[in-house]
Amino acid sequence: MRLVWLVWLVRHFEEFGYSHGVLRGVIGTVAVALTALLVGYTLRRSRPAALAGAAAAAAAGVTWLALH
Repeated sequence: MRLVWLVWLVRHFEEFGYSHGVLRGVIGTVAVALTALLVGYTLRRSRPAALAGAAAAAAAGVTWLALH
């Protein structure tokens, strides 16, 4: 699943702020990935909640990157 997300992210390279420079795009992408990992780790006692929370955080972050 994580590999599929990375492949999808590479395909839509220009939509996520990379047109403003690779460094800014990479910083945003890393921030989204770390936030999703933190949410998943925080909710680790309940695997479905951890997966749902991490997916929601990643989706919200990618959406924010796409729109700003």
